[in-house]
Amino acid sequence: MGTPARCWQKAEGRRRPQTRTDLAISPLPLCCVPRRCTMDAPTQVVNFGPGPAKLPRSVLLEIQKELLDYKGVGISVLEMSHRSSDFAKIVNNTENLVRELLAVPDNYKVIFVQGGGSGQFSAVPLNLIGLKAGRCADYVVTGAWSAKAAEEAKKFGTVTIVHPKLGSYTKIPDPSTWNLSPDASYVYYCANETVHGVEFDFIPDVKGAVLVCDMSSNFLSKPVDVSKFGVIFAGAQKNVGSAGVTVVIVREDLLGFALRECPSILDYKVQAGNNSLYNTPSCFSIYVMGLVLEWIKNNGGAAAMEKLSSIKSQMIYDIIDNSQGFYVSVGGIRASLYNAVTIEDVQKLAAFMKNFLEMHQL
Repeated sequence: MGTPARCWQKAEGRRRPQTRTDLAISPLPLCCVPRRCTMDAPTQVVNFGPGPAKLPRSVLLEIQKELLDYKGVGISVLEMSHRSSDFAKIVNNTENLVRELLAVPDNYKVIFVQGGGSGQFSAVPLNLIGLKAGRCADYVVTGAWSAKAAEEAKKFGTVTIVHPKLGSYTKIPDPSTWNLSPDASYVYYCANETVHGVEFDFIPDVKGAVLVCDMSSNFLSKPVDVSKFGVIFAGAQKNVGSAGVTVVIVREDLLGFALRECPSILDYKVQAGNNSLYNTPSCFSIYVMGLVLEWIKNNGGAAAMEKLSSIKSQMIYDIIDNSQGFYVSVGGIRASLYNAVTIEDVQKLAAFMKNFLEMHQL
């Protein structure tokens, strides 16, 4: 998962991060960059960027091997017809891996769409805000991404922020302060706010309402009970693949309520009914996602990813907490420790931080 690791300057005071799973340390990716590197070189750039993020090396090598000739069919996935039987196997395999890794119940559809998480800021209200006649929705706003989602949803209905206005995005508002409306079609939140470094360590209890979650930055970084959600969505480019595809997990009883003005390409029922092939999808991104999911499966699944994430995050936070110098700086340098970032990669970052501290601490 992403780990916001905070700004490397001396400060009079520091605030403790809400989470140890998303380190915020530049708007630009932080990389350990050798002067020259190739796929076969012993050293390579280590990408701590917020997304597109690092892919497992074994996945990159598999992509390289299959790039010109996918499994002996004589064609690259890059030029493969999305209507072909070969691509049908790819998309079905990717869906099955999502289902297996998250134990997705049978009454949920898994679809692959374009537009990223930002596209879902529109798709969610277009599909769900009409569930009830009042066309209203409740939003929990804890950072930049949920704030953008709430603003977008206002185009399609009434949006209520369920908690007192936050002076800054530094913590999750106490659920006892939330005022959920029985008339709301759904309740929306972002599980991990990468810009501000705030992550939910619980699934909100919304009293039976339809719960929608943006899991873009911690999807498959830990196990999750899908049955507690109406909709989960996540861009693949952080933890489970490359840019270009967004996975949406939607409960079947929520299909068919899209607003009349909802474009067909954003209609969950249309996409589910066409096996994510209503339009030409991002075929290569779905293929890459399947390879990454296979890698996650072979490395112990979501539970193993959670354990590794905790170890990696702790390595960085130990340095921060004992530094008497590093402090939280939203918009400073961000180091994201997503699934494919290895412990060895984090050791390099830790060594860099220690060296920086020795050189610049007053």
